[in-house]
Amino acid sequence: MTRGSMSPARDAAARTALAAALAAGGAVLAAGGTALDAVAATIVVLEDDAQFNAGAGAVFTAEGTNELDAAVMEGTTRRAGAVAGVTRTKNPVLLARAVMEATPHVMLAGTGADAFALTTGLEQVSADYFRTHERWQQYLALRDRPGAASFDSGVHYGTVGAVARDLCGGLAAGTSTGGLTGKRWGRIGDSAVIGGGTYADDRACAVSATGSGEYFIRVAAAHEIAARVRLLGETVQAAADFVVKRELQPMGGDGGVIVVGAHGETGWSFNTPGLYRGALTAGAEPFTAIYGDER
Repeated sequence: MTRGSMSPARDAAARTALAAALAAGGAVLAAGGTALDAVAATIVVLEDDAQFNAGAGAVFTAEGTNELDAAVMEGTTRRAGAVAGVTRTKNPVLLARAVMEATPHVMLAGTGADAFALTTGLEQVSADYFRTHERWQQYLALRDRPGAASFDSGVHYGTVGAVARDLCGGLAAGTSTGGLTGKRWGRIGDSAVIGGGTYADDRACAVSATGSGEYFIRVAAAHEIAARVRLLGETVQAAADFVVKRELQPMGGDGGVIVVGAHGETGWSFNTPGLYRGALTAGAEPFTAIYGDER
């Protein structure tokens, strides 16, 4: 995502979506809602927007299907819920929350997760709901490319996530994704892995990640950031920068994180040309950005 690769229309659409997501989460917090409620409300807006790789607009697997992953975690008790490889739930982030609140488990996957979804009352959709022309063309281009890798080696990101701190000081994080174009064998990335792409601890911070998930899992990136804040006393910005640029990047991991700390301090770090991002703090104007040179 560079200024040269983004059309004015796409730039504007992305910023509009980010602003709408911030407004949804901000309204929850302003009304005294929990950080977890705010995170879920924010991510639902992004899942429903087909320009992101989560919910509507999810990318296609090597078999031409959609498999979606999501996770949520709240930092007060460190409860968490996650789903992987789900195929029919309109908003996977809500299904991840249901796993946390209605089962004794943390993660459900595949046909089991789809079966559980039928017991929750959450909206179920047909496979066509997730399909967009752009994502299908990306899939066809990869499938028909001579000598193509087993998945999109260019890694077209689009994972969505949110972190929040509520009026009581509670933290929460959530992440949702369609994964990688052309992924095989039920591949699961970091979004659904607690500690990899999603983590929240009231003693430190809440983190959501996007990028080359295998590296984020290997580094336990989200947990590592929280651990550095809690045990080393680093700021959320310093901890995020260290993990992204000193741990992930040397291994070949591209992507970024968004973070909110125990006292409401916010930050993000990424080693890519751009990152869709935004922040809303009480008493301040909302901020959205795309490119690396925006401050």
